Amino acid sequence: MTEMDVEILERTTCFQGFFRMERYRLRHRLFNGAWSPVLSRELFERGHAAAVLPYDPVLNQVVLIEQFRVGALSAPGGPWLLEIVAGVIDHGETAEEVVRREALEEADCLVEVLVPICDYLVSPGGTSERISLFCGKVDSSRAGGVHGLTEEGEDIRVLVAPFAVALEHVRTGKINSASAIIALQWLALNRDEVRRRWARD
Repeated sequence: MTEMDVEILERTTCFQGFFRMERYRLRHRLFNGAWSPVLSRELFERGHAAAVLPYDPVLNQVVLIEQFRVGALSAPGGPWLLEIVAGVIDHGETAEEVVRREALEEADCLVEVLVPICDYLVSPGGTSERISLFCGKVDSSRAGGVHGLTEEGEDIRVLVAPFAVALEHVRTGKINSASAIIALQWLALNRDEVRRRWARD
């Protein structure tokens, strides 16, 4: 099926603040060829983002960040989450430019090489947000400290972890952010090839 199989009857903005909420009245083609009833759906619009797992192939370490997240206020373990570097893609920017910039702002890490992992929809039942995910080659030997832009309310602690420890954090649920889970599991499957490729480069 294609976009031609969706008919948007009405779209209204319910809320416009730091983010935007829109309400759609629409119908779509069913698998049997008929049309669905008219549906009413709210959609959270926050733009698209890019994220990178900074990985040091020499020391076999990853650079993680920890910060407060309002969406995790009632989550087990509290609202300070272990994550990977990420940022919203502004108009005219590429995903690669975003992760290189954010790696410097959030973790004071220079990304030397980027490997694309995947693009994924965060929660397509209620938001249009899509994340472009990468693994980035870094030197983690001096990583650490607290970073972020004060004017954006950022207070970001940088943590360096051996790859095996980070993967164990995924297994135990200490890391429960989707982009970090996906990136670390991808690295678990592709680490040897990534290290060989970067050694050649």
